[in-house]
Amino acid sequence: MSDNNHLCLLGLIFLSSLLTGVSGVDYVHVFISSGEDVRLPCNNALQDCNSTTWSYNNRFRDSAVELIHLGEKNKDIERHERLSLGSDCSLNIRNISTEDYGSYICQQWTGENGKHQKQGPDAGVYLHVLHVSSSHTEISAGLSVTLFCRLYSYPRVSCDDSGRSERIHLFWVNQAGVKLNISDSRYQISSSSDQCIISLNKTLLNEDHNREWRCNVTHRDQVKTSVTYTVNSSARADTTTEPSHTKVAVISVSVAAIAVLLAAVLWLIWRKRADSDRGTGEAVVKDENDDKKTYETINMDTPAAAREHERTDDVTYSEVSSTSKKPVKSLKDHTDTVTYATIR
Repeated sequence: MSDNNHLCLLGLIFLSSLLTGVSGVDYVHVFISSGEDVRLPCNNALQDCNSTTWSYNNRFRDSAVELIHLGEKNKDIERHERLSLGSDCSLNIRNISTEDYGSYICQQWTGENGKHQKQGPDAGVYLHVLHVSSSHTEISAGLSVTLFCRLYSYPRVSCDDSGRSERIHLFWVNQAGVKLNISDSRYQISSSSDQCIISLNKTLLNEDHNREWRCNVTHRDQVKTSVTYTVNSSARADTTTEPSHTKVAVISVSVAAIAVLLAAVLWLIWRKRADSDRGTGEAVVKDENDDKKTYETINMDTPAAAREHERTDDVTYSEVSSTSKKPVKSLKDHTDTVTYATIR
């Protein structure tokens, strides 16, 4: 009976250590998805945040790093531009990355002349960062793709659905919010509880384009955060890419045929206009030639000298005019000729 009491006591000590942390630090768990902004509460803040100091640590660091010192940011750290102190002394971090997970501790220090003493217990935050990645950068239909969902935590926690106190659990759901069943043959789901990773493998179909897959994390049976991954296929499938090339070829041939047809129509219009202009010119020439008349005049007269010396009463003066309706063939064939003759 005493052994059972000892086991219960050890269980209570273990549960208390998970809830309150170590060294009397009161820890809270904060879950956030990568790329989002987060607020870490400081539960021991005083009225003036000038006494607040924030430090950070994870499993890759040998010692804690001061992020905020007595209300002022430490500008010597790489991510200081993403940090800010809230009016309630909370620590705000923008655009969370997987490198931000870890343990954060808020302390209060008061004093003067450089002598400060810590006030009250420390307030700690375990920041868990959920992140989803893909096995392929370029995704297309017909490709087998694996999505990895991982929870980054420090200290490392176990992600399973066992009866442990924290009960942190990862699982996949479809875009309708229905949990994916491991026994479903359309998916291959595997997990590693120690590393807090759950993977989803699926061969993508055409209808999977723009489909959403979501990874959820629950803490004590409550969903804390989730990451949605949207499938954006660069090419739907081979059956859709091949007709696209054929379609381009058909369009090219159609454009060439239209160009040839248009050229032929323009040539016919030009030919018709040329024939029309030539016919009009010939008609005009014909009409002009039909209207032209040749007048030939023969004037018979007696020179003045002859009239003075050889004037006789039996001299007859005649004037002969001739008119012809025969068209003139050319300008060379037509001359105006006047012949003077004296008839005695």
